[in-house]
Amino acid sequence: MKKYLLLSFICTWALSSVAQLSNDSLEYRIRPDSARTGSVYLHINNFNFLRNYEFFNSFQDGYTLYGTQLDPQISYYPHPKLVITAGVSLRKDYGNQGIRKTLPLFSLKYKSGPLTFITGSLEGSINHRMIEPIYDFERRITNPVEYGTQFIWEKKSLFVDAFINWDNMIYRPSGEQERIFAGGSADITLKNSGRLKLSIPIQAMLFHAGGQIDTTDLTNKLTVNAATGFKLKYDTQGQFIRSLLFENYIVGFKDNSTDKLWAFDSGKAFYLNAGVKSRWGDLILSYWNADKYASVTGMQIFQSVGHKLGQENYTEARRNLLFLRYAYQKQLIPHLYLDFRLEPVIDFKSPTANNVEFYHSLFVVYKQDFRLYRKK
Repeated sequence: MKKYLLLSFICTWALSSVAQLSNDSLEYRIRPDSARTGSVYLHINNFNFLRNYEFFNSFQDGYTLYGTQLDPQISYYPHPKLVITAGVSLRKDYGNQGIRKTLPLFSLKYKSGPLTFITGSLEGSINHRMIEPIYDFERRITNPVEYGTQFIWEKKSLFVDAFINWDNMIYRPSGEQERIFAGGSADITLKNSGRLKLSIPIQAMLFHAGGQIDTTDLTNKLTVNAATGFKLKYDTQGQFIRSLLFENYIVGFKDNSTDKLWAFDSGKAFYLNAGVKSRWGDLILSYWNADKYASVTGMQIFQSVGHKLGQENYTEARRNLLFLRYAYQKQLIPHLYLDFRLEPVIDFKSPTANNVEFYHSLFVVYKQDFRLYRKK
């Protein structure tokens, strides 16, 4: 099982994007920098979130996530190609006593040309640039820290992010299974002639649960989700409408577990997106048509299996959804970013008369680096 995971990881990296709204202002990366050699820096990444789901369907609960995350880190740049960081990730949920989560942050990052190698705490969650049916945006809040190994390749014509996230380590004997996520995303530019950009996205996510030193009677689990298609962006250079966006995907799912994890062995879907970027914000229309689709890390509303409390065994093979996504994103002052999103969704196959639901988000992000010491 582990050999299969490793082979899939290598293949994804060798091959190796967001159909949804832009997450550029929410990404955060610390990289080696020749201008900082011999220096010590303090990095502040403050992520304030409000994400509310007004859902009454059988697939995803309606609830609200409201709070703040603070990730202070200290970094040392011993070499132009190397940075070593240590810090902590703190999550405070409003309306709850104390700190919700406290997680350590340790990483070593080596950069040579377009390649960045990371071990320790990864550049995870939305930094992987995956579509929501494969990797839920909400994991930026609920699972912000990932540990493992990551390779990132960045050039004008190619972006690749391949990683192994060791989610749960076990020791002999263990009453639970080890859990591993491995996958990656790529964006391969075919044409970039000024106003027109055409690229091919490739994305994959593998989930494995098992091990040889656990005392459970659970069998090995292995699921695979993958997507590919094309992305087209045309810059209008207009005063109001700035660009047109088209992103279309074929999405697949396969359950290779010994005892199937889901009610369906495999499934597929089409994910079609078209939108505009304007001076008033971004507007994207997304259509999801799925047959027996499931995902361990994907957003629940896209799936054919229920996750709602009390309805975990509910299934609906065909899913037919239409999303209208609006986002207003702005840099208010240097280092401070505002991101507001409103996303109504229509379920065409809903058995109830009320088949229109929505979710909305408000994010305020502050991120800045401060030099503490420089070797003379």
